[in-house]
Amino acid sequence: MSSMEDKWRLVAITAVAPVAWGATYVVTRHLLPADAPLWGAALRALPAGLLLWALARRRPRGDWWWKAPVLGLLNFGAFFVLVYVAAQLLPSSIAASIMALAPLALAGLAWPLLSQRPTARWAVGALLGLVGVLSVVGLGTGTVPVAGVVASVIALLASSLGAILTTRWRDETPLLATTSWQLTAGGLALVAVAAMVEGRPPRVDAAGLLAYVGIAVIATALAFVCWFTGLRHLPAGTVGLIGLLNPVTGVLLGVAVGSESLAVPQVVGIVLVLAAIAVTSGARGRNPSPGRSGD
Repeated sequence: MSSMEDKWRLVAITAVAPVAWGATYVVTRHLLPADAPLWGAALRALPAGLLLWALARRRPRGDWWWKAPVLGLLNFGAFFVLVYVAAQLLPSSIAASIMALAPLALAGLAWPLLSQRPTARWAVGALLGLVGVLSVVGLGTGTVPVAGVVASVIALLASSLGAILTTRWRDETPLLATTSWQLTAGGLALVAVAAMVEGRPPRVDAAGLLAYVGIAVIATALAFVCWFTGLRHLPAGTVGLIGLLNPVTGVLLGVAVGSESLAVPQVVGIVLVLAAIAVTSGARGRNPSPGRSGD
């Protein structure tokens, strides 16, 4: 980065993604059918991919004919299906806590694949962020199904590997185009799985239709362009910590819109997450150079 101002601008752009994702919790809970999560994911990914493809006006070429489907399955198809399985088996607090390990997974994969070595400053931020998320979501009690934990961990690893490969395979192709191809490929896979598991698409009223449009355009198309922008220009570990704004946003909107209460541990957790992002994003100096496509 040429300056701290540029770096904070990238942090702000990247933060659009987890904030938008956090907002989908409230929208989904109040406006969308709860019994068709796979169709919800499919109707989120495929329209977003087609919209970006219409804007990019570019077809895949060369290696992108196979890279885009691979990334689409990792970042969207397999990830959304596994998250659906985990949501059916695990308390939401446990699932969110496992996904809070994303910074560790991203940093761990970025070291061998992108030559981005974690720093002591990042380690401090990761610890603050992990404790913060655990404070925000709490820890569930009772028996935790092993199958749910396995599904959640595989979802975490799939999305983390997809994010790292998205950075490693970058080339001169516009970001808008590569994002559109991924979303479209992942969306098509989700449509197939949703049709087999849930049958026909759910019927929704006008409010539900607007909710689907908002999630597809803002929380998917715009959000993933911002997310992949961050992965192109910031260390993967830093992007992972910014992603912790996801559960924080969900909790805050639940308080603002859903009349939920905010306990002291949650307030402390939110402060810790913000501190984690500030610690890692405030470091001066050049970012590690990610590997180029074909390395």
